[in-house]
Amino acid sequence: MKSNQENRRRILKTGVALLASGTPAAVQSGRRGADSLQRKADMLLQKAVEARDIPGVVAMATDRDRPIYQGAFGQRVLGQNTAMTTDTVVWIASMTKVLVSTAAMQLVEQGKLDLDGSATRWVPELSKIQVLRGWDGNGQPRTRAPQRPITLRHLLTHTSGFSYDLWNADIGRYQEVTKLPGIGSGQNAALFAPLVADPGERWEYGIGIDWVGKIIEAVSGKTLGAYLQAHLFAPLEMTSTAFKLTPHLRKRLAQVHQRGDNGKWTLSDFGLPEAPEFQSGGGGLYSTAGDYLRFIRMILNRGSLSGNQVLKPETVDLMARNAMGDTKVTLLKTCIPTLSNDAEFFPGMPKTWGLGFMINEQAAPTGRSAGSLAWAGLANTYFWIDPDKGLGGVYLTQILPFADTKSLPLFSAFEHLVYQTQA
Repeated sequence: MKSNQENRRRILKTGVALLASGTPAAVQSGRRGADSLQRKADMLLQKAVEARDIPGVVAMATDRDRPIYQGAFGQRVLGQNTAMTTDTVVWIASMTKVLVSTAAMQLVEQGKLDLDGSATRWVPELSKIQVLRGWDGNGQPRTRAPQRPITLRHLLTHTSGFSYDLWNADIGRYQEVTKLPGIGSGQNAALFAPLVADPGERWEYGIGIDWVGKIIEAVSGKTLGAYLQAHLFAPLEMTSTAFKLTPHLRKRLAQVHQRGDNGKWTLSDFGLPEAPEFQSGGGGLYSTAGDYLRFIRMILNRGSLSGNQVLKPETVDLMARNAMGDTKVTLLKTCIPTLSNDAEFFPGMPKTWGLGFMINEQAAPTGRSAGSLAWAGLANTYFWIDPDKGLGGVYLTQILPFADTKSLPLFSAFEHLVYQTQA
């Protein structure tokens, strides 16, 4: 049986190899330009749908000036004859995080937040958070105070010590023993899970950006959704991005599908609470590929889109640099296989974290430049931004588990194709 590391390498290799085998010969041709990309990407994605590798997908790519590819294939809901379209709405999950991080950096620009002071200045409730240090003889959690305060930098870089039960068994155990609700419940109590490391000690992917959302609300005096709408979505003309599904958004919504052990698809009942106690900065947004592409193009243009400057150029540059020193991004080892496979982008390659993005320190086999920015969402939604080459893209499916063995390689193949045709 292959090791997890070998399996991750196989998935990446398979994604790139999709361009060289099992796809029409035209996909391998060296012709460049928008027409070539449209034709080749259409064939790549359509073939994946026809093979039932994925139920449906929307993919888009852009340069600094305009979209260079848009495509939608398959079904929003298998068995209901509802075609995926380029305006299909999906749950973007953790792709929410960088949008909320951007909002926080707007407030840093204005001097209303700072990166390295104690975050209890804005949300005193953070002072209640303890570090989980083990379990007593009765199986009860043992905790202690953190060795240093949690800062906004810690929260934005996932070095605060917060984690997710999905990738940390101790958090799952803590929730079970103490009856603490999980973050997906939408309950405020879920935010008070303990840290699994002291702030600044290591990269541990977790609920920190949900706390950033609380900070934005405290400083702005608005709900997180209202702040984002006024200061990010409206200026960028992201008209289909929201925490709450309106009837107009719901009628374009794709449903989450679950891949079974036999590779077959079933409809999942996975969904967000209809009336959460807080708007989740870590994963609560719905959006479309077109909306998200506008955000990507704003980053490529160092904070500006269509005459609207939503971030200063120097702020974008700061967000795109390593913000956690020698600490590195590590493998997400699953604790709930129905929701996530073991997940790591470009295994073996050093990766850091900026103020909102994962950063690959070396050039990637897809063509992505060193220093590019990226992340993903639980239901197999992915994006990347390459400031060096002026390219970016978004790929949206709605399937579980995360890092799907078919969808993740297809995303890699799509990205590689963008670079092949634009070089």
